[in-house]
Amino acid sequence: MGGLSEREYREKLIKIQENLSKRAKEVQKYLSKIEKIKADALRKTEDMRRSADKQINKIEKNIEKSKDLAPESKQRLHSEIAMLRNETEDDYGELRRQIAESIVSVAA
Repeated sequence: MGGLSEREYREKLIKIQENLSKRAKEVQKYLSKIEKIKADALRKTEDMRRSADKQINKIEKNIEKSKDLAPESKQRLHSEIAMLRNETEDDYGELRRQIAESIVSVAA
């Protein structure tokens, strides 16, 4: 006496299903935003690398063309360029790793 009917239970189940569906859509929207942010971060990281490479190459060509620099100076500058290139690649790799891990850590 006074218990819920089958129809009332079904209505409650339908409400739960609607609520789950609504929340799933919200989560999908957040995941889409995360993917967009990830793509933007990857693009900016790639742009950073390309820009640095372009600037380094330009300086390297200017060093080669320079008649005012002593061979020892050119050699030291080439050494610094090599170190900067390695640093750029390390930074690029680290940023890509962090971007990839940030998505994994969110899912965990």
